[in-house]
Amino acid sequence: MKNPVRYLEVSHRPGITWTQSFLENEDLVPVPLEQRTWGHWNFVSFWVTTSYNINTWMIVSSMIQLGMSWWQAWICVWIGYGATTPFLIMNSRPGALFHITFPVVARTSFGMWGCLWATLNRGAMACIWYGVQASIGGGCVLVMLRAMWPSINNLPNHLPVSAGITTRDFLCFFLFSLISLPFIYFPVHKIRHFFTVKSIVVPIAGVTYFVWCIVKANGLGPIVRQPGTIHGSKLAWAMLASITSCLSNLSTLIVNGPDFASRATYPSAVAIPQLVAIPVGFGLISFIGIIVSSSSQVIYGEAIWSPVDLLGRFLDGNPSHATRFGVWFISVAFILAQIGTNISANSVSAGCDLTSLFPRFINIRRGGYIAALVGFCMCPWNLLSSSNQFTTYLSAYAVFLSSIAGVMVTEYWVVRRGHYRVADLYTTRRDGWYWYTCGINWRAYAAYFAGILINVVGLVGAVGRPVPVAATHIYDISYFTGFGVSAVVYWLVNVAFPVVGASRTFEEVDLSGFFEAESTDTEKSSVVAEKQSIGHSKREEEVVVNEVRE
Repeated sequence: MKNPVRYLEVSHRPGITWTQSFLENEDLVPVPLEQRTWGHWNFVSFWVTTSYNINTWMIVSSMIQLGMSWWQAWICVWIGYGATTPFLIMNSRPGALFHITFPVVARTSFGMWGCLWATLNRGAMACIWYGVQASIGGGCVLVMLRAMWPSINNLPNHLPVSAGITTRDFLCFFLFSLISLPFIYFPVHKIRHFFTVKSIVVPIAGVTYFVWCIVKANGLGPIVRQPGTIHGSKLAWAMLASITSCLSNLSTLIVNGPDFASRATYPSAVAIPQLVAIPVGFGLISFIGIIVSSSSQVIYGEAIWSPVDLLGRFLDGNPSHATRFGVWFISVAFILAQIGTNISANSVSAGCDLTSLFPRFINIRRGGYIAALVGFCMCPWNLLSSSNQFTTYLSAYAVFLSSIAGVMVTEYWVVRRGHYRVADLYTTRRDGWYWYTCGINWRAYAAYFAGILINVVGLVGAVGRPVPVAATHIYDISYFTGFGVSAVVYWLVNVAFPVVGASRTFEEVDLSGFFEAESTDTEKSSVVAEKQSIGHSKREEEVVVNEVRE
């Protein structure tokens, strides 16, 4: 009788050992040629639509509350998201060239088993953020339903106060979660079509919202004429902190950049499109948010930074049919935006990360559904309402992610300088490049903790504890300090304790020959087995010898 556990297993190469089954499945091995379908325009549409979300819309509000004028805040947005692109492109490069996802790329720097902590951290946060974004999406569903059936706003509440949510809001949260499920089903190489559709719908909705508010306010409103209230060093540190907040906002996508880059048709499809689309997309959406909120101050006597709350205001009283249709269309666009954000930043990354933890039983699709289930069951509305510091904690998590990114980027660009052994990413052979010490690279963890420690005092201050001013300023630029310290420490430790395969020259090449037989799975398996049995190639030995001499 067949073992019932077998029915829970996902597709993987037949005949592999139990240990090998914890290293590979169809979503962990290099992406096959037919699934490398993301071209230049797919990455452009991906970032155009990813930039259109409620967080981007409102990010300038916190900057203006610090005392900056709107144009000073807008400059911070352009610089912040512009500074994001080099980090993202550098970390995505191994995925684009060798067609492997973040958990596999992490093995090169943290080790075959050491990478599990990094992927667990990223996967757990993806599950939490999925629930938070779904809760925000529930608010968009409420506005959409109010535009269709105004009586939904008066739905009787049958839930106790201890639930922390009303029947109406829970229904909308449930509907958003339900609507999102079909989008998780599609594999990564096909979900690009959703982003293409979204890149058409959401800009139209955004421009409509923009023009509508200007017309209702008979102008741009007072925020665009409001001067800044801080100057000198205080303004400089406020701008640096705001730039860092933009980086932190995309810190999750920087780390899991290889997940999408692995589907690129060719490596250059990842670089230029992201270099242009990210700052332009986020800059334009934040500008729309500024003007819409400024217009709301004329219309309602107060600046309403949440676009969803403002749409709800449009439905108060006795709105016309045209107003209701306009609100419905814009709210649908925000629903699509939130679904896209959850896919790009949470469900796909959670799927990849959970796959690396349990590859015998979880693939990207199952991991995405697990993230959706965890996000639903954790009751995210309680987290958002019961703790004012919850978003601060989540944002502060960028400190940990910046240290991971610093190690990974330095590993690829400085230590090994593009030299890879893809076959060694799927074996526990002791002479493999990525086995290190019992499967853990202690050098990476030394750098990882160093990047965290430089910011830990400032992190304590961010949650309300008194700390020195210097620590606060260091935390104001936490992504740069976390990334920079971890990168420098990792490089220095590797200079003192060089690893096998470190190179003096830069050349992006797979020394294992894994891709020599890409045409069929059978040929690929034979090549891997052959390469693993004969050991390192002559060319690889020359690299090692050069490093020993150095």
